[in-house]
Amino acid sequence: MYRYDQYDHLIVRERIAQYRDQVQRRLSDELSEAEFVPLRLQNGLYMQRHAYMLRIAVPYGLLSSSQMRMFAHIARKYDRGYGHFTTRQNIQFNWVELEQTPDILAELASVEMHAIQTSGNCIRNTTSDPFAGVAHDEIIDPRPFCELLRQWSTFHPEFIALPRKFKVAVNGAEQDRAAIAVHDIGLTVVRNEAGEVGFTFMAGGGMGRTPILGSVIRDFLPWQHLLTYTEAVMRVYNQYGRRDNKYKARIKILLKALGVEEFTRQVEAEWADLKDNAETLTQEEMTRVSAYFTPPAYETLPNLDPAAGNEDNKAFANWLRRNLMAHKQPGYAAVVLSLKKTGVPPGDATATQMDFMADLADRYSFGELRVTHEQNIVLADVPQSRLFALWQEAKAHGLATPNIGLLTDMICCPGGDFCSLANAKSLPIAAAIAERFDNLDFQHDIGDIELNISGCINACGHHHVGSIGILGVDKDGSEWYQVSIGGAQGNAAAIGKIIGPSFSALQMPEVIDRLLQVYVRERFEDERFVDTAQRLGISPFKEHVYATPIVANNLVGEDHYA
Repeated sequence: MYRYDQYDHLIVRERIAQYRDQVQRRLSDELSEAEFVPLRLQNGLYMQRHAYMLRIAVPYGLLSSSQMRMFAHIARKYDRGYGHFTTRQNIQFNWVELEQTPDILAELASVEMHAIQTSGNCIRNTTSDPFAGVAHDEIIDPRPFCELLRQWSTFHPEFIALPRKFKVAVNGAEQDRAAIAVHDIGLTVVRNEAGEVGFTFMAGGGMGRTPILGSVIRDFLPWQHLLTYTEAVMRVYNQYGRRDNKYKARIKILLKALGVEEFTRQVEAEWADLKDNAETLTQEEMTRVSAYFTPPAYETLPNLDPAAGNEDNKAFANWLRRNLMAHKQPGYAAVVLSLKKTGVPPGDATATQMDFMADLADRYSFGELRVTHEQNIVLADVPQSRLFALWQEAKAHGLATPNIGLLTDMICCPGGDFCSLANAKSLPIAAAIAERFDNLDFQHDIGDIELNISGCINACGHHHVGSIGILGVDKDGSEWYQVSIGGAQGNAAAIGKIIGPSFSALQMPEVIDRLLQVYVRERFEDERFVDTAQRLGISPFKEHVYATPIVANNLVGEDHYA
């Protein structure tokens, strides 16, 4: 994985010193809160409902075991013993004290981490496929390109005060596991007919108040021009993006207003003056950065049946079925450690679990971990012969729930329990649904389904692209929940459609129950929920959900689906 060079060390060290002085001046009232707000946001520090929250960057979701141990240390020393992994592959600590934040950043720097550009109207953390480098369907490893984007965008003087925050995702495989269609820029690494490497370049995607799927503005961009073309897009957005209304300030609004053709024309015109400048990537630079992402020292191993010798162990079989990803290297598998055990807020991990995951990475996976945008953790390089031992250890620490891709593998933002922007709580809704449908046999029968929950229209929980999406809304000062169905991420990305009026918190488990009843009744064999919803439209689901009054917490057994 990438290691800091002299420039990284210098800018992080200088930023910490600068920020430490700013905090001291705030604590002594030399800086007012209004003056301090933009300074702390530049360092990933938010003020939430009850305390400060610090968001730490995990570039393209890649972590070393020492970095994960540092998270555990921070959780114990500076927080309340846990951290929250986010949909941008970062981590948040929700209970930090202002006067201690410079020390936290200094400790992070000792393991080559920071919180720069995790907030504010700038280019945020670039996200990517958590299986990058090992996926069986990978075309090109996207991580070197992600790292080049990180280096280019960090403290870029032209783009530190954009109209609004800006998010980039990069995918290098046949299947999109980075949700590129709902990003301001979404890149797919491809090869053209001549075998040359380049990108399909999308722009203008995003969720939030106006969910829009990105548009392809270039079918093939040679890799040498990754930075110059991205800069051209950024310049057009920076110049013409709206600054008078933050709700209409994202690039998706500009692209929609101009139209894809005119937006592309302006980008191409800007690029004409940039395409051969000093930011054009060379093979030498590509080789330099790619050297940080060479494969680990794999053994020559045969492909095995991971279940061999444990055929009667149903729990292990379920885990193999749901929590493994095929690996390009024979004899290895990528393993997803679930942070979605019933009773635990989605994406949360205790300090003990973080230390334990770091230990697992050292013993089973070359000391490396990945954060997924679905808020789980990946061990990317596990020998198949050691899967049973790994499963036993992970199970003992609450990290082996066999639910990846199932109903309780929910994406969920912290919501109104923490976030000052939220209209409603998210975590209690996730907990109630998880408890209602905790039967794993039932979940496996229902099959792949993405249930995403956001506490407000900012869509940090990606509700727009959930098979079932739940959005917290304010209704006369009370917390209510709007439900959509048919959303999807990946190659067939789609925005879900709202089924009707909102529901109270206590009604939500029954609402999900009724949606599933329609699905089970109407599905074709092996058809996923999202496919059934898109085939039928919202009408049959809406009719059944609203047919009779919903009694709060009206528990229904699984025989209701027979």
